[in-house]
Amino acid sequence: MPDVTIPVVALNGPTASGKTAVAVALAQHLAASGIAAEVVNADSMLVYRGMDIGTAKPTPAERGGVPHHLIDIMEVTESANVAEFQALARAAIAECRARGVVPILAGGSALYVHAILDAFEFPATDADVRARLEAELADVGASALHARLAAIAPEAAAGILPGNGRRTVRALEVIELTGSFTSTLPTWEYALGDVRQFGLELPRDVLDARIEQRVDQMWRDGLVTEVEELVGRGLREGRTASRALGYRQVLAHLDGALTEDEARLATVTGTRRFSRKQLGWFRRDPRIRWLAAGPDAADVVASVVRGIVQGYPEE
Repeated sequence: MPDVTIPVVALNGPTASGKTAVAVALAQHLAASGIAAEVVNADSMLVYRGMDIGTAKPTPAERGGVPHHLIDIMEVTESANVAEFQALARAAIAECRARGVVPILAGGSALYVHAILDAFEFPATDADVRARLEAELADVGASALHARLAAIAPEAAAGILPGNGRRTVRALEVIELTGSFTSTLPTWEYALGDVRQFGLELPRDVLDARIEQRVDQMWRDGLVTEVEELVGRGLREGRTASRALGYRQVLAHLDGALTEDEARLATVTGTRRFSRKQLGWFRRDPRIRWLAAGPDAADVVASVVRGIVQGYPEE
């Protein structure tokens, strides 16, 4: 389809705003107009096989016959990182466009979406250096490691919370390998052509209620049993998977640190906090067109995409 523009559509929004449902509806609306579309997952936790309930992973029925990329591609013992995810997502997007298929990027944090769509390069990494620093983190704690970072690179340390051991380790690793580190993210500059971003918004009280309902449903669906099964598959050894919302809290419950009800409430609170952080990040991006969350959003986006593909794009 050399004479047809195939846009990249990104659906943004906080957890529980309905991105998956809108993405599937959008793909179905486009298919009805003769335009093929597929979903490219941008949620780093949906990549893990077996992490289904706690991630609200769409079931085959919920995917509505629409192909989804980058779901169930890793074991819980593996670590998904943003640099690797960027490469995988960009490859999936390029493959879709080469076939004349509209890629719909859906889910995930603002950081992951930003890394996939924008000019975003990652400094060098070294497994041995990282392992040594992570061992030190386990020995002395995040605050002590952050103090060391502050002594050698105060500007970098100022952009990282003292309790964020993971980012502190990464900063120290980059400094050791390259001599410098910046905690400032790149500016809004697309690395991919013909991108259209949309955001799904809804009142905070409605979002909070949805989050609580979602977490309650996860518990009814058997999240605790799912985590117990994943422990047998190495969940505790997975540096990324074991820290996922819901999974981290259930692990604390299984360890006796929280009652089951405390774990559920902590998951609700943590998810609400994360959703506010997500929304704050997305609000900073002036390129996102915000729409009321719900079925009508798919109609609006489908109209825009049809216009681009058929040669009369909206301004």
